[in-house]
Amino acid sequence: MAVLQHELTLGEAADQLSRALPGHRVEILQGRLTVTPPPDGSHGLALTKLSRALERAGIEGSGVEWVQGLGLWLPALPEDFAIPDLSVVDEDFRDAHVTKNYYAPKVFRMVVEVTSSNWSDDLYAKVECYAQAGIPAYLIADRKHDEVLLYTDPADGKYPDPQHFKRGQRVPVPESVGVRVELSADALLDG
Repeated sequence: MAVLQHELTLGEAADQLSRALPGHRVEILQGRLTVTPPPDGSHGLALTKLSRALERAGIEGSGVEWVQGLGLWLPALPEDFAIPDLSVVDEDFRDAHVTKNYYAPKVFRMVVEVTSSNWSDDLYAKVECYAQAGIPAYLIADRKHDEVLLYTDPADGKYPDPQHFKRGQRVPVPESVGVRVELSADALLDG
């Protein structure tokens, strides 16, 4: 008896992995399938503290919202998408739905990643992907190298060199995000 095999597309493989690995983040970056394990406590707490800072800064009613785990469609390759840890988006972002749970980059004002075991994706592939997508600000709490990086104002699909923030420093969120706030590098790194 012959068995017919169906070769999966990257998108189909990503869907299957998402179902098989609950709590893991499955993304397609630059045509490459990536899987990130569930975040640890410090990772989650860093996002909680960032969210609280955005709330204290008056994000409600400012025209933007913060959302954790929102899918970002990446236009460079047809099946590429990312799921940033936290995003600041236009409040009407749902009008920019592209496919599945992914939204057009035009509604993203800032994306935030807190590095995990696959830290190189956040520091390399995502820098390129987010710049190509035109995301105005990309903030990385780089726990591997103990610093915070802020990329802003991409031009021609590339970010200029990032600003580096060490422990004890404050990280200013760019005005283009739509809310004025400074964040503690320590809180972003430690949670």
